[in-house]
Amino acid sequence: MASKILIIGGTGYIGKFIVDASAKSAHPTFALVREATVIDPAKAPLIESFKAAGVTLLYGDLYDHQSLVKAFKQVDVVISTLGALQISDQVKIIDAIKEAGNIKRFYPSEFGNDVDRTHAVDPAKSVFALKSAIRRKIEEEGIPYTIVSSNYFAGYFLPTLAQLDTTTPPRDKVTIIGDGNPKAIFVKETDIGAYTIKTVDDPRTLNKIVYIRPPANIITFNELVALWEKKIGKSLEKTYLSEEEVLKMIAESPLPINVVLSINHSVFIKGDHTNFEIESSFGVEASELYPDVKYTTVDEYLDQFV
Repeated sequence: MASKILIIGGTGYIGKFIVDASAKSAHPTFALVREATVIDPAKAPLIESFKAAGVTLLYGDLYDHQSLVKAFKQVDVVISTLGALQISDQVKIIDAIKEAGNIKRFYPSEFGNDVDRTHAVDPAKSVFALKSAIRRKIEEEGIPYTIVSSNYFAGYFLPTLAQLDTTTPPRDKVTIIGDGNPKAIFVKETDIGAYTIKTVDDPRTLNKIVYIRPPANIITFNELVALWEKKIGKSLEKTYLSEEEVLKMIAESPLPINVVLSINHSVFIKGDHTNFEIESSFGVEASELYPDVKYTTVDEYLDQFV
């Protein structure tokens, strides 16, 4: 029997891709929604698409303990995709899982860097610390878990080649963070959804960190720019930002730009996506476990912008 999956935060950025992947799989899929969300005109098309895909809406609220317990009793697996401002509030999910007593696996909201293996500076450092604290709480309470470290969301970084002041890829000049040599990893959001749902009933992923590192998508900033230059048939004027310059920009930038910059510093300067080996004691790699998932390569992803 395929586990029944409940997604919390399903109308958010990465959440909707997880809901979609779950609905397309053999898993009965549920989304926890607040009544205010259902009547929100901005969310209406998304809610309708959930219903059309056969997703069961469960009414509940993160801040209403009994509503969580009631929802959890109807499912087997809980996936949280809550945003940065609610990371700490996931203790409420943990409390409800303990009371419900039937949840086979919990996925806390991660879907980025491995927060236990990072050299980030603030403000990203503080956000990562909140995620680490949730991990420790899950371990402490003995709740079965899977953590998904999906690295960069392709849709967030590739359409601009990680440029902050544009909405399209550069065609004249490009700013490269650091020396452009550390390898970063970019994963299309639909692929993050597909890999995540694959792990749900897999004993190999229980109490493990699942790293999504598709081989064709492990690429340096310099390689990314070269790939783009080849596609558009011209060379870009390159400016390299030193670590000192990036740290100064982080300190002087407002939210949320300082958060994005500090994550970029962690990845493109400190190499935090790829500067450690995945050891079987703590982790597994998704594209090795599920070679049947046909992921979108960075090369293919960039074609849409040519």
